[in-house]
Amino acid sequence: MAQDSLSAYSDSTVSVKDDVERIAYNTMFVKKLISALKTPHSFQFNFDSLANNVSFLKSPNQAFRVITWSLPFADGSYKFYGTIQMATKNGSLKLIPLNDNTQNFTDDNAITNQKNWFGARYYEIIPVTYPGKNPYYVLLGWKGNNNKTTKKVIEVLSFEKDQAIFGKSIFEIKKKATNRNRMVFEYNKMNSMTLTFDKQVNMIVFDHLAPYENNMEGNMEYYVSDSSFDGYSISYPRLYFKENVELRNDASSLDELYSPPRKATTLLQKGKH
Repeated sequence: MAQDSLSAYSDSTVSVKDDVERIAYNTMFVKKLISALKTPHSFQFNFDSLANNVSFLKSPNQAFRVITWSLPFADGSYKFYGTIQMATKNGSLKLIPLNDNTQNFTDDNAITNQKNWFGARYYEIIPVTYPGKNPYYVLLGWKGNNNKTTKKVIEVLSFEKDQAIFGKSIFEIKKKATNRNRMVFEYNKMNSMTLTFDKQVNMIVFDHLAPYENNMEGNMEYYVSDSSFDGYSISYPRLYFKENVELRNDASSLDELYSPPRKATTLLQKGKH
């Protein structure tokens, strides 16, 4: 079956130690995946056997799904692969391939398109809608980085004609500065970071990161969670920044993409009742 060979190729890209072999398996995986997606009405197929390595995120309105995965390299770095599959009325294939161009990014706040993608493996999708306005979608993603630090990202996806647009000026930050187009978090590779969406309070919640030694300000290798949490309240046309959000119980699932899921949380804002 196609899914069996897809799963084998996908597992091999993670398990083999040699980078050249890994790239070769990934190339075979891409070809096999595109072939499988060409099957009429493949949009409805879940590809469950790939769940460990590949994320399939379907938009709540069933208009598209974002398919992403990472390729780990021996030096601790990653390259990301992905495509957006659009739902079509006749079940034919319509893809927007994503080209990870992270290594050439000089500004991680730039608004880009599918040809210049700030690659990540996305694990959550949050639609932001408003009557009479085009919707956009907030994506939470794991980005890896290198052998010293890990990154996570809050990305924004919207569509203009046949283009996927990444980034949007919606992120309020402290001190009333200009809104950011995406949020990128970087921290010590041995640390884990919560970045999750809590539907009950309609808020993206994340660990506040700080250096564990005061003289290491700005050196992200020394940044870890400081046991406090911040958040973004989902609203149109921007997301509102909230400091000191209280996380009750345990941190949510996908604290770290590859760690065991933990129970979802209840949120309260400290001192703002």
